[in-house]
Amino acid sequence: MRADAVQQLRDVHGPDRVLELLPGLFRLPIPLPRNPLRELNAYLIRGRERSLLIDTGFREPACRQALQAGLRAAGAEHDPLDVLLTHIHTDHTGLASEVVRPGGAIYIGRGDYPFTSRAWEEEYWGRIDQRFLQEGFPPEELRITTGTNPARTLGPDLDLPNYQPLEDGDRLTVGEYTLEVIAAPGHTPGQICLWMANQQVLFTADHVLFDITPNITMWPNLPNALGRYLESLTRIGTYPARLALPGHRHTADLAPRIQALLAHHRRRAAETLAIVRREGGLNAYQVASRMTWDIRADSWADFPLNQKWFATGEALAHLEYLAEEGAVVRALDQEGMARYTAQ
Repeated sequence: MRADAVQQLRDVHGPDRVLELLPGLFRLPIPLPRNPLRELNAYLIRGRERSLLIDTGFREPACRQALQAGLRAAGAEHDPLDVLLTHIHTDHTGLASEVVRPGGAIYIGRGDYPFTSRAWEEEYWGRIDQRFLQEGFPPEELRITTGTNPARTLGPDLDLPNYQPLEDGDRLTVGEYTLEVIAAPGHTPGQICLWMANQQVLFTADHVLFDITPNITMWPNLPNALGRYLESLTRIGTYPARLALPGHRHTADLAPRIQALLAHHRRRAAETLAIVRREGGLNAYQVASRMTWDIRADSWADFPLNQKWFATGEALAHLEYLAEEGAVVRALDQEGMARYTAQ
């Protein structure tokens, strides 16, 4: 490994430039305007016949310009290029249909592959909207988020033949590197991590981030998403990684971060349960309004609407987890609204 570049990636105020971490393996910083994540770590592996880009940024000009500049800096602007998407969120997928080269593949985990169909995605969003309304999200606030949520507005073209699903255990060889696919559901139904055994390098995507906590929300096709995330997190901890390459911001040692994330969700589940015990009959929106959040807002009323949407989804994920554990019960009232009570 190139120790100086790796050390720069460990810096919490890391460099805003391309880093070559191993021969032919580059980290490309992609800014995420107006987004609290601030920046995406895209990765490029140059091969002899084809190169592989891991994640892309939003489909918007600032991301497009940064990605093109990063490919030039790595000498790959004319490489035959395939794209691998670690998961379906648009900060990772937005430019995939633009940058994949003719005849190239766009790889994505099996659990997220259905989202590459426009008809399926639109039906899926309808199911999410109905669930959020049932969980108490105000209709007018939901209508506004529909037009401003980057998950709905900054994604790639869909229904393309380039999309190819990857299964747990699949292997891709690019240049001198072999990447093993690790299914890591939770953050999305089909998020994948990538393991390079010979180099002991693990691409953690958004499964493990080192200074922010990955958002875990409700997914209609992934029951108990938080439970699945915790299982996947424990599995990832069995890999002897010398270097973890996350989807955002800096890196650090993997094992202690996994333990910190497990502890974080134990605390959040306990906080959620305490709220329901104190005030039985709340819906997920109300539970979210009573949880603690690391956000610059004086009160729940001051939260940006998109952040309310994410917070409600996270509260819902913890409520589903507690229901699976038998700690809370979800029931519908006479108006069809969800209500939670402690067991």
